[in-house]
Amino acid sequence: MINRIIEFSARNPYLVFLFVSVGVLFGWYSLKNTKVDAIPDLSDTQVIIYSRWDRSPDIMEDQVTYPIISSLLGVPKVKDIRGFSDFGYSYVYVVFEDGTDIYWARSRTLEYLSSILPRLPQGVQTELAKDATAVGWIYQYALVDTSGRYDLAEMRTYQDWYLRYTLQAIPGVAEVAPVGGFVRQYQVNIDPNKLLAYKISVDTVAESVRKSNNDVGGGLVEFSGREYMVRGRGYLRSLRDIENIVVGTNPETGTPILVRELGTVTRGPELRRGIAELDGQGEVVGAVVIMRFGENAEKVIQRVRAKIAEIEPTLPPGLKVVTTYDRAELIERSVENLKSTLTEELIIVSLVILIFLWHIPSAIIPIVTIPVAIVLSFIPMHSMDLTANIMSLGGIAVAIGAMVDAAIVVVEQTHKKLEHWEAEGRPGDYREVIIGAVKEVGGPSFFALLVIAVSFMPVFTLEAQEGRLFKPLAFTKNFAMAIAAVLAITLDPALRLVFTHMKNFAFRPRWLAWVVNAVVVGKIHSEDNHPISRPLMKIYHPVVRFVLRHPWPVMAAAVLIVVVTIPVYFRLGSEFMPPLDEGTLLYMPTTLPGISITEAGRILQVQDKILKSFPEVDRVFGKAGRAETATDSAPLSMAETVVVLKPHEQWPKKPRWYSSWAPDWLQNLLRRAWPDHKSTQELIYDPGGLNEALQMPGIANAWTMPIKARIDMLTTGVRTPLGIKVLGSDLSKIQEIGETIEMVLKDIPGTTSIFAERTTGGYFLDFQLKREEMARYGLTIDDVQMVLTSSVGGERVTTTVEGRERYPVNVRYLRDYRSDLTTLQRTLVSTPDGAQVPLAQVADIRLLTGPGMIRDENGRLSGYVYVDVTGRDIGGYVRDAKKVVNEKVTIPPGYQLVWSGQYEYMERVKERLKLVVPATLFIVFLLLYFNTGSTVKTFIILLAVPFSAVGAIWFLYLLGYNTSIAVWVGLIALLGVDAATAVFMLLYLDLAYHERKAKGQMKTMADLKEAIEYGAVKRLRPKFMTVSVIFMGLVPIMWSTGAGSDVMKRIAAPMIGGIFTSFLMELIVYPAIYAVWKWHFEVKHSAPALVEEG
Repeated sequence: MINRIIEFSARNPYLVFLFVSVGVLFGWYSLKNTKVDAIPDLSDTQVIIYSRWDRSPDIMEDQVTYPIISSLLGVPKVKDIRGFSDFGYSYVYVVFEDGTDIYWARSRTLEYLSSILPRLPQGVQTELAKDATAVGWIYQYALVDTSGRYDLAEMRTYQDWYLRYTLQAIPGVAEVAPVGGFVRQYQVNIDPNKLLAYKISVDTVAESVRKSNNDVGGGLVEFSGREYMVRGRGYLRSLRDIENIVVGTNPETGTPILVRELGTVTRGPELRRGIAELDGQGEVVGAVVIMRFGENAEKVIQRVRAKIAEIEPTLPPGLKVVTTYDRAELIERSVENLKSTLTEELIIVSLVILIFLWHIPSAIIPIVTIPVAIVLSFIPMHSMDLTANIMSLGGIAVAIGAMVDAAIVVVEQTHKKLEHWEAEGRPGDYREVIIGAVKEVGGPSFFALLVIAVSFMPVFTLEAQEGRLFKPLAFTKNFAMAIAAVLAITLDPALRLVFTHMKNFAFRPRWLAWVVNAVVVGKIHSEDNHPISRPLMKIYHPVVRFVLRHPWPVMAAAVLIVVVTIPVYFRLGSEFMPPLDEGTLLYMPTTLPGISITEAGRILQVQDKILKSFPEVDRVFGKAGRAETATDSAPLSMAETVVVLKPHEQWPKKPRWYSSWAPDWLQNLLRRAWPDHKSTQELIYDPGGLNEALQMPGIANAWTMPIKARIDMLTTGVRTPLGIKVLGSDLSKIQEIGETIEMVLKDIPGTTSIFAERTTGGYFLDFQLKREEMARYGLTIDDVQMVLTSSVGGERVTTTVEGRERYPVNVRYLRDYRSDLTTLQRTLVSTPDGAQVPLAQVADIRLLTGPGMIRDENGRLSGYVYVDVTGRDIGGYVRDAKKVVNEKVTIPPGYQLVWSGQYEYMERVKERLKLVVPATLFIVFLLLYFNTGSTVKTFIILLAVPFSAVGAIWFLYLLGYNTSIAVWVGLIALLGVDAATAVFMLLYLDLAYHERKAKGQMKTMADLKEAIEYGAVKRLRPKFMTVSVIFMGLVPIMWSTGAGSDVMKRIAAPMIGGIFTSFLMELIVYPAIYAVWKWHFEVKHSAPALVEEG
């Protein structure tokens, strides 16, 4: 089949060119229309149920969160349900299994939710979050007043009712979530003494205000042939309108009692649960632009930027929109970094091919194959809706060197056959010689590329976050390899026929003819005269002779090298993923629950001012509490500060060994290996760094990156690299266990900060109602609680309509009558007969502590311990931490510890790899067996695996890299590449062996050694070249420094180290193994009477 395809392609080159050209056009279209993002969307399929109700966390938990969770436990394909109850808010996160369609998940959630909504308390507002994901926070901005004429309420008004909706209408934007500033509110502050004097309850005032704010329609009337629509205009539009609302009638005088006679009406701020601060300069109004699921992040941000630029001239004078976070900058840096890496790879690989082939027409074939295969790879990429990101483009980068292996082997084989054809006097048509040469190696070359592609298939079995991260890389790498394999038997033979000319052109001027002949015709050099092959063979030939004289010691030495490497592997640390430097930090300090919003704002400003003082920092946007979106559940005790860093080129320089003498161009190269500035981790954790500068009493620091934090928090609920979830039935006991863990782990090496949530650390003012006293006055629980709700907390009774703006109206007591316990005791409760009873008569008032927030894990109460780890690997840290916890912490029956965060992912990956790695070996074994038809050959080829492991492990050890999922992906990729290079090594030994056997020259050990020397030494160039293009194609990844380079280096490092040692050991050990095998199992038995020679 393959030979027929090769022959058809060679005899119909222009038809092949036509099909490839059409494919390239489709590929170019796909490339231009592929979605672009920084990283794949790693978030789970998740539906968030968001409820609002002005109640304490325990009431929200009992009456809202837990009922919703219990009603959803039977939803199909649900993996986890987590709940979070805070003051006034309830969040329920329904996490579905991988591959679940988000809109199917939303419809199923609504279906099950419909059964519980009617049973929730009156006043609870429950909704599904917008169809956004954890990576939806793509853009943040702040409204800044440069003139000093606007207060926070005016800026928030403009943000909420004008700017917000302008941006929310942009295609691809799910919502624009405001944060900070003050929402304007009409406040009706009632004097209880006047209520007592007029014998009016606060409920009556609230009801009167509620009934005095409405517009109605009265149908149509007709006058003089015209139709008039009837309206009753009754909207509240000003303070005066509210003041003049009639509450009742004075029974003595008959005059109306107006609201203004019972208290004051003012404009003020609504209760808020989030504040924003910019650069340590003070509070601002900000917002988060959240992208809809499945949208193109780069294009959505471009639309947001364009819209802001468009409306900027129309902003009120003095107001300015300041960008505080823009993910497009990370996207642009990531794509630009990969573009430059791909360009460097293409240049290096092309130079290697030109140098080794030393024949321009032949070198053009593999050089052309690379960009064609890359462009064609975008067709399946676009059809599968994969985004162009660090990982998907990285898959192409990793594959570039291996993509041209088949083309190189085909070109080299044609060279060899044309040499023989030339030496024999050019018998027949050279085209037939070329076709025959391509057929001879086309099948093995095709299978070698397929082995590389198929060996990567087990990566598709990875699940959850690691699967979503590396599947795009696996897809694009396999697309590129599969397309390169097809091109090797279609485009390459066609190009070979078109570009091969055996006669020189003769025309004037002679210099131009010389140039044309060099480029178009060229001269094929024999191995002995080749300027690259000759010195390589001179070095390698004595090695092969030595190996063939001492095969058993050589094989024993190889085994010893592999055995010595095993202890080194166990010294490697472990982590889930290397850090992805987003160029922006997210500082997430946590303090104790119960902090006031004023104090939170003060601390936030101090922290931001310290951060802005560092020369590496460009912009600081702090947020304490939550933005008004269901995707943000941050309590007031937790800040999230976005620290935008300057480009590394603008960071203060630190002296390096080359700084004083190297010119700029050389310094730019040396910086890749020896950066002359701090790393991001050094900026944070070194002495005098950000973490040290922000050490404050009662505050635990945590450092991460914006995208990573959003994914981790919505996936596991844990924002630090490591989290310990304490599950149980009693919040006090959960807090006690958490605090004990905090104490015993703080001194473990690697602990930067540790903080156990104070699950019962909230402060409460409890009104304990006395039922017997209430019964004496004819009061019910509901009567008294309504007074508490409206008089003390305030009740939102209605909303004004003022053009496009809407403002709440709140009714409650004057501040002086609710500012301390004494005045609260005098709060009046109306009895059924109209009498007013002080609250102290029917309730005991006490100050208590209780749950400031409540978490659920699948219906069980939980508390988190956050651990920030630096300076050591996560796997080693957890081993030590578990040992200490087991020794020093007593876990009561019914309570459970769950180690979460990165460690949770690591454990899942470890279990998965126990299946993936053997599966990979089995698949490669089958492919190799189908190709070779020999079990012995298959096992010989698979010896490349331990040979490559030697270099991979030692290189990782020397670089100080931990084993991670990125490293394992590199090792899986290495397995296929090694098998392919081993296939070529064995192929040339087999070709030499069978050629001599066919001539009757395989009778003695001397004949066998001569055949092996020819196959190993004389065909060194194609083997060296195939490995060199793979090796050199990976080198630019190792010296890259931009966004995403840390992840790609972990993939490339084991491949580089493994390819190096595998190739060396194949060159040395394979001849010995081949000689022993062929002599003892074939040659010796075919000529038993002959005496061994040599």
